[in-house]
Amino acid sequence: MPPSLRRWAKRRGWEHRARIFRKQALSEERYNVSNLPFEKIAVVGMGLIGASFAGALKEACPEVAVMGVDVAPEALAGAVERGWVDHSATPNDPGFEAFVREGCDLVVVATPVAAVRDYFEKLAAWGFEGVVTDTISTKRLILRLAAELLPYPERYVPGHPMAGSEKSGIEGARIELFRGAHWVLCPDENTPAEYFPRLHTLLTSIGARVISLPREDHDAAMAVVSHVPHVVASSLVELACRHADDQQALFRLAAGGFKDSTRIAAGSAKLWCGIALDNAEALRAGLEEMRDILGQFSEALASEDRAGLESLLEHAAAARRALPAAWVPSTEKLLEVRVPMQNRRGVVAEVTTIASQVGCNIQSIEIDHITADSAVLSMVLTDEGDIGQLSAHLINAGYPVSFSPLSAKEHAHVE
Repeated sequence: MPPSLRRWAKRRGWEHRARIFRKQALSEERYNVSNLPFEKIAVVGMGLIGASFAGALKEACPEVAVMGVDVAPEALAGAVERGWVDHSATPNDPGFEAFVREGCDLVVVATPVAAVRDYFEKLAAWGFEGVVTDTISTKRLILRLAAELLPYPERYVPGHPMAGSEKSGIEGARIELFRGAHWVLCPDENTPAEYFPRLHTLLTSIGARVISLPREDHDAAMAVVSHVPHVVASSLVELACRHADDQQALFRLAAGGFKDSTRIAAGSAKLWCGIALDNAEALRAGLEEMRDILGQFSEALASEDRAGLESLLEHAAAARRALPAAWVPSTEKLLEVRVPMQNRRGVVAEVTTIASQVGCNIQSIEIDHITADSAVLSMVLTDEGDIGQLSAHLINAGYPVSFSPLSAKEHAHVE
């Protein structure tokens, strides 16, 4: 162990207590400008996601200066009227440029992917040096645009909240949309170490649960858990439409499970068409696999294979029952994980991705700098996931990790 880390270990006791006192002090006050992860945020796109994010942010961190940007003046007026933004501007309004140039430290792009190029070109022309993230559900095109257009592409951290509604636009927006929802972040080896903790703090302040995912895996994962389900829901509705009579008697019977499983089919056709085409390769692969699965059910019925049919149904039922009904972590079972790090690229992305892969929820994350070349990554985890697997994976990756229980009273972000 390097001497600097040995000195850290000896200081571990009083530094830990000092950190607890700092966190307890923060729990007794609301956020103020001096401890906010970001102070001036531009949210581009005042649709369902962008407006909901702006509103949730203003409720959680009212001291943050938020500008809403949209091509639709009525959407901007709605955001201002609700008190969700402090400033508003259309894309070509000089006020947007002034806000970006005068201290804006985060831009959140919440537009369809087709609109991204124009905004990235504006940020490049204005010499924006802050962090850029987004809420777009596909990453292939936006990653290419970031690499081509942004002056500091390493400062772009792909993001994607796993939340939505069958309603679109600011009319469907609500500030509680992200509470308990997963928000995917995709840092990589080029992402500055401080960016993930700052974004994590911001997003957890609005109630989201942040998970880390390799950006090259994002689109395939979204095809399975989001895009294929939407097409399947639309297909179920189309099936019912083909068998409904003129009096729509069939739809009067379609209550309960049918309505629940097809709710997402009511979403914007224009929006979902764009998503599907942006992620066509992964979506097609998922639909082909879905056709194979449906074929197994059809074959079991054709051959009157009761055992095979029951096995298919039971496998799915067991997997569905294993999903948690709600996120209710125990506030008495927090765990602090401390990972000494040498100064190399990609450490935060690697560690947080390992934690997400084994199902661990990171309640908070911070970096304690020891020297110019070494630091300690501190994560507070809830009582979820496989801690044994986390430990094994971190050790196998070369991290001398340490674990210690942490009571709720020692951690400010747990109420």
